[in-house]
Amino acid sequence: MKPWSINAVNLPEHSGNPVHTVKGGMAAGFAGAVVAGTTIAAYMTRPVAEAWGADWVTAGGYDVAFHGPVLADEPLTVTPDDDQRIVAHAGGRECASLTPTRNPKPFAAPVGTRLEPRVFKLTDQWTGYAARAGEDLSLYAIEQLVHPVVWITLANQVFVEQMIDGAWVHTRSRVAHYGTVNPGDVVVVEAFEIDRFETRSGERAVVQMEMTLNGEPVVHIEHEALVRLF
Repeated sequence: MKPWSINAVNLPEHSGNPVHTVKGGMAAGFAGAVVAGTTIAAYMTRPVAEAWGADWVTAGGYDVAFHGPVLADEPLTVTPDDDQRIVAHAGGRECASLTPTRNPKPFAAPVGTRLEPRVFKLTDQWTGYAARAGEDLSLYAIEQLVHPVVWITLANQVFVEQMIDGAWVHTRSRVAHYGTVNPGDVVVVEAFEIDRFETRSGERAVVQMEMTLNGEPVVHIEHEALVRLF
């Protein structure tokens, strides 16, 4: 795997979350507008997808965790370490880590509060996310595949619609892919809140989601966020 660098892009579509604006980010204790975790995750998938190809996009997975903020336009480098973990650094800080996997096992059936199911057609609103953020690996256009970041972007949308009121912070995700998904496909998202607890930073929620295409599972996600900041 090869390192990759970019100046982190703060997409305007995230401005509904105050932490992604200068004023809101500073009010939450950051030094400016914080770049969305989904954007950082999109960058971190690049070395893996470039090295492992379409097989990883359709039958692999990853665990990603966010350790600290990346600010708008801040230079960011994603680098593989000796264990094939991808680490994101900005300003000398380790801001996030991503551990890729091959052939992940299906998740156990979730136990928790069922959220409202959602149906998403994978238009450019979703499939174009990585390109808008500057992740320009040609694999997805050549193979007509959906970028891995789409799934945590959809998971964020479920949080925004059903669990969020105000500023919030995506903290980690575990993602497993089980099939090929193409731009224009329609996926159904079933979600269950499996845990909610308080930390020093705020209240966290953990949600498991199954995403299906034509009735068949294509993605499982465990998604965690600070849904209320202290």
